[in-house]
Amino acid sequence: MSSTEEKTVSQDVEGWDWEPPMPPTDLIFDDGEPLESNRHRIAMNVLIRSLEQAWLERNDFFAGGNMFIYYSSTQARNRDFRGPDFFVALDVDGTKSRQGWVVWEEDGRYPDVIVELMSPSTAEIDKVTKKDIYERTFRTPNYFVYDPFNPSSLQGWQLDASHRYQPLEANKQGWLWCETLGFWLGTWEGTINRETAPWLRFFDSSGNLVLLPEEAAQAKAEQERRKAEQATQQAEQERQKAERLAAQLRALGVEPEV
Repeated sequence: MSSTEEKTVSQDVEGWDWEPPMPPTDLIFDDGEPLESNRHRIAMNVLIRSLEQAWLERNDFFAGGNMFIYYSSTQARNRDFRGPDFFVALDVDGTKSRQGWVVWEEDGRYPDVIVELMSPSTAEIDKVTKKDIYERTFRTPNYFVYDPFNPSSLQGWQLDASHRYQPLEANKQGWLWCETLGFWLGTWEGTINRETAPWLRFFDSSGNLVLLPEEAAQAKAEQERRKAEQATQQAEQERQKAERLAAQLRALGVEPEV
């Protein structure tokens, strides 16, 4: 190629008005599919609301559930929806309003923890297909599955140094440690929203239940009630002590000052 031709090609290249293709913007955030059951819906909200209560003073995380996660243009175009039942992303702006989790709008950030609430019809997908995506594509550090109707179904995995999931071992209570969040995940039998079930709950490193907002409010009210009761008892003890002292003074012929 002559120098004249090279110069012409160079000028043509410089004149190209080329930009990389932009990711799709016509994203769908609701496919109209409800959660498997009312218990699944409650179970999802229990995880979200209890974590938000535990980290009430923090704005550096986002906890969501039953929301689509978009991670590639191909996936978006194919309408290959991925909507974890519960997920947490750390070190992000927790005050930002989101309809879903769009990776390219979150500086490439994927969820740090995912929980899928299984049912007999989804168990195989949750433990094989989704697990493979969360491991190889998302590289989500901690992944858990649980069937709200089966208290013995809890399983969890953690990425190793080779970015492969290794199964977590349960403690004597059957709980699994989530290193990413610093909490245990385990079952708790109780009534929430008028439904009694073995709920999947968070527990702190000391084994204390991570409370829901209404449970925290009830616990605070109970603490205040006990403080008031103790103050009343102490005042009564002081009154009785003063009466005994006054009686002793009168026995000695001394009229106590009022």
